[in-house]
Amino acid sequence: MKASIHPAYFEQAQVMCVCGNRFTVGSTQEVIHVELCSNCHPFYTGEQRFVDTASRIQKFQKKQEIAKTYVSKKVKKLEDQKQKDQGPKTLREMLESLK
Repeated sequence: MKASIHPAYFEQAQVMCVCGNRFTVGSTQEVIHVELCSNCHPFYTGEQRFVDTASRIQKFQKKQEIAKTYVSKKVKKLEDQKQKDQGPKTLREMLESLK
């Protein structure tokens, strides 16, 4: 093996989680910061919790709100179209409605 091409290996690398948990592993980095560990991950803890690092939930909820406005506009447009269709369309229909 060539000595100059391999990264340094740390036997006692510290892993620090956002929840405050710390443990040691072997790694090529001396300190590792993680967002989830076995103490706080929903799969291991059994609790229902959303882990949203990229604000995907808020983006989805915003899309849902925009979609509701489009649906309400479409419903209003359909109601307006129905009201237009209820009036007489031809001269014969107009004269028949006067009788």
